[in-house]
Amino acid sequence: MNYKDRYSIGEVSQICNVSKKALRHYDKIGLIKSERSCNNNYRYYSNESLLAVPVIKYYKQMGFKLDEMKDFIEGTVDARGRIYTSIKRSFNAKIDELKKAQEEIRRQYESVKDWHDLILEAEMVIDNNIQEVAVKYVEASDYLFHDQIFTNNIEASIINIEFTNYVEKVNNEITGPVLINFSSFEDRLQNKHQPVRIMQKTLRECKEHEKMTFGGQMMITCYHIGSHKTINETYEKICTWARRHRYVLGKKSYERYVTDYWTTRKSSKFVTEVMINVSRN
Repeated sequence: MNYKDRYSIGEVSQICNVSKKALRHYDKIGLIKSERSCNNNYRYYSNESLLAVPVIKYYKQMGFKLDEMKDFIEGTVDARGRIYTSIKRSFNAKIDELKKAQEEIRRQYESVKDWHDLILEAEMVIDNNIQEVAVKYVEASDYLFHDQIFTNNIEASIINIEFTNYVEKVNNEITGPVLINFSSFEDRLQNKHQPVRIMQKTLRECKEHEKMTFGGQMMITCYHIGSHKTINETYEKICTWARRHRYVLGKKSYERYVTDYWTTRKSSKFVTEVMINVSRN
């Protein structure tokens, strides 16, 4: 394009694809200063002001606010006459800010993705009525854990206020399904009170004393569809299958809540995976 010495606000707006309102605001805060005509007091811009618009757009693309970019656009110098000090300071601060934002988005994405995967899993289990007993290798994973006493209130154990408070206390965030490790699956069958361990994966690294490893071994598993009040039926199915196929069940059991009170109030659509350590007779 052919450049000239003076541009009206309308010309700058059209050439640089920026609103007149924005240009007036830039003028007001001293970011792109205009001059006034002696003849009619109209606002006009120099060639230098015109070329400042793409620079501002680029800094905005990087996430800088107008007040943040003002110092280094104006070329502020420090006490030793160095012009790049404020620029480096601003960019270092922006890098730190964006790293924090990137980490926050990562955690949010992972949490939403894990939840979405659970919904897909539950839908597949229900649509195909998958309730067969199977033996499979469960990959080892680390979980944040909290020891409690189970008082036969399964809803309060899954939506667990005490565990939620503990997660906040250790400055962490949770993701994926809740797991409850029952110290005795036989006591679970009889609805007895017993020590349990609440387990869930985290979005931040746990300290060593806060985490436990679950899996890394063969387990007998079976999906339970429906209310937790009838989960005894699935335990009995597992026990019968294990005897028939000469497997020895461990003492403890794990219940992995694929969908539950966190997802829906329709208990008929709950999906729970029951898992018990197993070995050959």
